[in-house]
Amino acid sequence: MIKKRIIGIVLLAAAWCVLCACAGREGSGARAENAIRVACVGDSITFGAGIEGREKNSYPAQLAGMLGDRWQVRNFGVNGATVLGNGSRPYRQQRAFIDVLGFRPQIVIIALGTNDSWPGTWRRKDDFVRDYVALIRSFQTLDSKPRIWLCYPPPLFPERFGDADRVIREEIIPRIDEAARTTGLPVIDFHTSLRDAGKMFPDALHPDARGARVMAETVYTAITGQKPPAR
Repeated sequence: MIKKRIIGIVLLAAAWCVLCACAGREGSGARAENAIRVACVGDSITFGAGIEGREKNSYPAQLAGMLGDRWQVRNFGVNGATVLGNGSRPYRQQRAFIDVLGFRPQIVIIALGTNDSWPGTWRRKDDFVRDYVALIRSFQTLDSKPRIWLCYPPPLFPERFGDADRVIREEIIPRIDEAARTTGLPVIDFHTSLRDAGKMFPDALHPDARGARVMAETVYTAITGQKPPAR
């Protein structure tokens, strides 16, 4: 009789441990499901090309660190990506585009336009607003109903790219504004926040970890309405 009671107690204890373990997994899953999903869409600047320790120091990775566990931030940057559908590497034709739609984001940050400014691509500039609006609509039709921000490209610095920054300032940014008006979306201004940060762009195009930090802080303030946490 005593032996049977001991066996019964052991089995009950084992069953309780299993239930507790399952509850723990469900709780973790629930927390993951409740996290706010943030998709960072963009080109090599978003991807973090050239940044040492890109997995920790790209702007999406630094943004994730600022936002904390209640947020799930993913980097969908594609090197060379363009807004223009007939550009050198249209974003909507990349695997990342399929992946980001499958992520069902609740917040989307779109930072494209730099690669559209190259002379061979920008000759098709008349299609830029149409193609940008089509990209935006792809996210607006998701059942996750994401909040979306468009971004001005960071500056290009003249020591390497000459007059290219003028194209961004005078031609691309106004068209981004037009796409924003058409779709009713807000804009994040990377161009101004990094205007005097030439030393943070080693190749005059891609930011280093410090420049990516400025981008992350700018996005953080836009989506939370708060100042970024202290460094």
